[in-house]
Amino acid sequence: MSALFFRDLKIAGRSGGAAMLGLLFFMAVVAVIPFGVGPDLNLLARIGPAILWIGALLASLLGLDRLFQADREDGSLDILLMQDFAGLVITILVKTAAHWVATGLPLVVASPLLSLMMNMDLQASGAVLLTLLVGSPAVALIGAAGAAIAVSLPRGGLLVSVLILPLTIPVLIFGVSAAYAAVTDPDPFMPPFLILCAITLFFAVIGPLAAALALRAAAD
Repeated sequence: MSALFFRDLKIAGRSGGAAMLGLLFFMAVVAVIPFGVGPDLNLLARIGPAILWIGALLASLLGLDRLFQADREDGSLDILLMQDFAGLVITILVKTAAHWVATGLPLVVASPLLSLMMNMDLQASGAVLLTLLVGSPAVALIGAAGAAIAVSLPRGGLLVSVLILPLTIPVLIFGVSAAYAAVTDPDPFMPPFLILCAITLFFAVIGPLAAALALRAAAD
């Protein structure tokens, strides 16, 4: 499993991989907002957490279609499917973790720097970083199921985004709610944050199971 984890990290980080593409897209989304909104620094600080979350969510969708596509192209997906169902679920969980480390974690690390462009204070930047750290894995876990459904399609990249975007709305809602709560009043931060944690844990179970079932169905 460790060899599979580091193999997927190398695939995502190589030239043309999704790691740098997602980070550049995240930076581009945040960078153009001040030009569209205008020079109102108070307005930028107020909408900053939502903009960072939306940018990170959209950037996380990039490259999800490649989660199993490389394995399908080199034939290793057939070997993975030879495992029993429990082994396949664990394999998918490991591959999803590698995908998040390569594509989602850089977005989390970059968020405090990009928050400076939105005139956000230190508390707001820390809240966004913490909520992204907890919530962004849920997007990758949801995306694993969508990638498994679209793996056999020749142009499944757009389909993956269309399939999983509605399922990521609760992650976005509670991520932004927790970030705003930390800025306006420290007391109500925990309820939306704990719900965000629960959503991630829920999809940590459901996502790999659904992806394993979709891969088995596609192979039959």
